[in-house]
Amino acid sequence: MDVVLDKRERILAAAARLIVRNGLQCSMAAIAEEASVATGSLYNYFDSKEALVLGVYTRVTALMTESLVTPSGGDSGEEPVRRYIESYIDFIWEDPDRARLFDYLDNNPLITLRDAKAIFGAFVEHGIAMIEAAQAAGVVRAGPPTMIMSFMRGSIRNTLKRRRMTETRLTDADRQLVAAMCWAAIAA
Repeated sequence: MDVVLDKRERILAAAARLIVRNGLQCSMAAIAEEASVATGSLYNYFDSKEALVLGVYTRVTALMTESLVTPSGGDSGEEPVRRYIESYIDFIWEDPDRARLFDYLDNNPLITLRDAKAIFGAFVEHGIAMIEAAQAAGVVRAGPPTMIMSFMRGSIRNTLKRRRMTETRLTDADRQLVAAMCWAAIAA
């Protein structure tokens, strides 16, 4: 069983790497080669390239959810939002390839809105609930929670993308500045 999960994971990781390098122009044969599996093996796990792309989205979402969705512990004020901002900065910075994959998938939606809601639903709902609770506590500005979350995540991704282009590391002072700017932009 571990070998099966390992092979599926290798296929998803290979597809993600090739999407980052080449977009969706990569063939199933190229993905198989990158994953060190037979092309026919791909179809044991994914019946089409579209299904494989859905798998890549699902994998990225699972990583995001694991890293960013944390119980609030009853805290509905400023602290959960600040923790989320800091965690998102870490999530985007720690793996440049994953950040590029997320950028590609975000800028080139390859799935239907219905699929996106199914895949990202729990992650998005967590962010909305966190912002709504912070708004109710009077610490986050009024406005649609989805817009606030999109602004916050997009600001972090774009800032760190630019940083990667010009610098080789993100210092603690830089990280704190990005977090402070995000908070200042959404604070009530």
